[in-house]
Amino acid sequence: MIVKIGLIQMRMSADRGTCLRKAKGLIDEAAEKGAQIVCLPELFNSRYFPQEHRSRMIPERVPGRTTSMLSAAAKRNSVVLVGGSIYEKTRRGCYNTSVVFNEVGEIIGRYRKVHLPNDPGFYEQAYFSSGTRFHVFETRYGIIGVLICFDQWYPEAARVIKLLGADIVFYPTAIGWVKGVEPTEGNWQKAWENVQRGHAISNSIVVAAVNRVGREKDIHFWGGSFLFDQFGKTLIRADDREGVFLASCDFSRAKSIEEGWGFLRNRRPSTYSKLVE
Repeated sequence: MIVKIGLIQMRMSADRGTCLRKAKGLIDEAAEKGAQIVCLPELFNSRYFPQEHRSRMIPERVPGRTTSMLSAAAKRNSVVLVGGSIYEKTRRGCYNTSVVFNEVGEIIGRYRKVHLPNDPGFYEQAYFSSGTRFHVFETRYGIIGVLICFDQWYPEAARVIKLLGADIVFYPTAIGWVKGVEPTEGNWQKAWENVQRGHAISNSIVVAAVNRVGREKDIHFWGGSFLFDQFGKTLIRADDREGVFLASCDFSRAKSIEEGWGFLRNRRPSTYSKLVE
């Protein structure tokens, strides 16, 4: 099946209402241009508050103000919507959560970020508890998986999503250059792209990463959202501007690539016990 994907890059405001209105407009724009599945960035309804150890940011419930807007946008535009992620409050704690909606605006599931960074500019462990499960979501266009930002660096997470049957994995993201932190190991943005291209190839899965843009205090978010096909071909790569970026991908290509390369059928799980120690 050929599906048109809409990736939304946003520059965030300090005001939640402004962020929500902007997201609504960009979802509408993506749908008008033919997108069938649309994805927003990580923590899209606020500035990236985890760059500080303490913040006044208030978590929200699901359903709530943000998810009500997303539900209405998905229904109005008849699109499947990956709602970036939000700061979710539950009885058990607070999470960095992505909520997924079908084309009639129903919540079909949520994913809570498993891997949380705790580095200069990215103090997420001060705010969020780790999720405990990976999920996929059945939609009219295929099976989609969602992981969030720092999950991008873990091949195990991408492999689990593939084994659960996903045709595509979305990574809502907030990543950029941090003032005062020298990237002595090399170009972070290139490494970010390369590790995800590897996930696409080794799992025969479409990979979509959706980043934010602009400078927020000490972080310059570089944008660069992209869509890779099942063999790592770049279908679209955004620049550092705000906007909607679209490309079509053929989910059916996975079968021929899997059959040709045999990455999954030649697995030897009995030898992988070290991974879960």
